[in-house]
Amino acid sequence: MLHHNPLVSDVYATAVAGGVALSLLRLWQETATRGLLDQKLNRKLVHISIGLAFMLCWPLFSSGIQGSLLASLIPGVNIIRMLIIGLGLVKDEATVKSMSRFGDYRELLKGPLYYVTTITFACVMYWKTSPISIAAICNLCAGDGMADIVGRRLGRKKIPYNRNKSFAGSIAMASAGFLASIG
Repeated sequence: MLHHNPLVSDVYATAVAGGVALSLLRLWQETATRGLLDQKLNRKLVHISIGLAFMLCWPLFSSGIQGSLLASLIPGVNIIRMLIIGLGLVKDEATVKSMSRFGDYRELLKGPLYYVTTITFACVMYWKTSPISIAAICNLCAGDGMADIVGRRLGRKKIPYNRNKSFAGSIAMASAGFLASIG
């Protein structure tokens, strides 16, 4: 607990977790803007790091509904950001570059929007009371992120029933999701 009053403690926790998430987003925006990493790798590093770092902040929050709702504000605000940028109401090239595949702002209305919506939903519905939220977020972040990274580099052997997926990427997804879930 960050304060003796649970509400104040949860507000502090929201500020800390929000600061961590914002710092990571800013870091990945800068690496994308400067071209320090391949855009696909940069996008997947955003994918992997943001949700897992957010989850690492969960112990700062109380276990009740108040903690759940305040924690869910962090990805919830990003839902609004994805909508505003993805609909073209606001231009933010750094965000588009760090979170899209092809540099099109409308892409934020697909994968990135689904990503933050899933994390928000898991946070509100399952919070700390169920391992479902941990498993869902870990598989979404670590599993899906590593599947793409490994699959692109080592995925020559394709799965027979889905030629867009590789054995290497699928094994990486299952392994990374599982390890993140139990770690």
